[in-house]
Amino acid sequence: MSLMMDSTPIFAGRFDNPFFSGHESAGFLGERERPLCVECKGTKMLCAKARCPLLVKYYAAVRQKHFINNTFIHGSAPGVFVGRYGYPAVSIGPLLPPILGDTSELDTPEMWLGKSIDDIVSMRSSLVRGLYRVNVKKIDHFTKIVENLQLLSMADRPIDTSAEFYRKPAGRIELDDEVQPFGPSAPLKKMEMGNFRLDQRLEKAHYDTDLPARDAVLSLYGHDVLVTRIQRAFSMGAFGAKKSRRLVPTRQSITAVDSMIGEALVEDVKRLPLINEFRVFESWQLDNRFIVLMIPETWGYELVEAWYPDTIWNPAGRDIMIISDHELGSGRKEYARIGGCYYAARLATAEYLVKEKRQARVVILREAHSGYIMPVGVWNVRENVRAALRGPYEAFSSLEAALAYVQSRFDIPIKRWTLNSFVLKDGRFQRRLSDFGGAG
Repeated sequence: MSLMMDSTPIFAGRFDNPFFSGHESAGFLGERERPLCVECKGTKMLCAKARCPLLVKYYAAVRQKHFINNTFIHGSAPGVFVGRYGYPAVSIGPLLPPILGDTSELDTPEMWLGKSIDDIVSMRSSLVRGLYRVNVKKIDHFTKIVENLQLLSMADRPIDTSAEFYRKPAGRIELDDEVQPFGPSAPLKKMEMGNFRLDQRLEKAHYDTDLPARDAVLSLYGHDVLVTRIQRAFSMGAFGAKKSRRLVPTRQSITAVDSMIGEALVEDVKRLPLINEFRVFESWQLDNRFIVLMIPETWGYELVEAWYPDTIWNPAGRDIMIISDHELGSGRKEYARIGGCYYAARLATAEYLVKEKRQARVVILREAHSGYIMPVGVWNVRENVRAALRGPYEAFSSLEAALAYVQSRFDIPIKRWTLNSFVLKDGRFQRRLSDFGGAG
């Protein structure tokens, strides 16, 4: 199957800084920090980070520049991207490296655990994003383009693709705490895809135009399709009733799929018997420390994140910033303040409990230390929690004994974790009927 796609020029965003987009320079590196960067120049470490995030991205970009210093790229595209700026008029296009062969790893976060920040930035900076503007609510006007990219999103392996741009790909190595990073971008002039095959599971869900999108997502997950692959096709409007299909920005599609799968798994968990012990799991990656504490009580879930000074979301702080969100058996109605990480970790947690055929109340504690110099996406949380739950755990007969062990693994005192955790406060200080023994 060979497909040709033409487009009109699109010039979106600013390119005055070749390594940061506007929202990054206002958030990742705040106004107060920029003078430090000028004075430091990556040598004095005035920001107190272990390594300069600017230089990590700069050297990744330099390594790729000779591959993409052209208006034409031929390579094997492992995925697609749907932007969010300007919604409902957004930019869609392929993620295309100047490499032929099996490039699946470049767009499959499930394969990244154990890689360094440098590895991830280097891989993702090789992906050039083609830009073509569409209105997500009027996809009938762009049927061929959307169909072609939908097919790419459902292919069973990366597709050999040729793309011509209106200018050389430039600028902006995009970083986001929700979405995995990717490299420079350029307005797409034309694009040709070579022969490919669709993943039959995704193809079946796509052509069932009576199947609701949520049911499609859950069915695909039940048939062992990677969460990342479901998210990719979901963002391209590949599922749902024909008339209700819409493109979904990649950022939102990641959380939507995590949330749908997690909610369904939690309903299963709430029907299972309780664990009979306190369990503590852990995983340490990218200078993030994760501890998963399971309590033998009915379903409840909480994610507590502690950001050290000089980390990406606490760049100018002098103290550790702690934020948390939780839910009990009735779930939650408001979107979590922590963002997509909440839903990614909940999916991994419920996944484990369903597999174990047990129910528990779960607290996930995360210490993000200064070595976590740049965001790499919510996959980092989902895959770290999965990794922790795949490993061995420590078992305890009481909450206090479990927390004493947690204290031995973490720097932050348990007292402070408790003050910032609904579930820990409830578990340590709320008296229950069982505390009164046979009285009554």
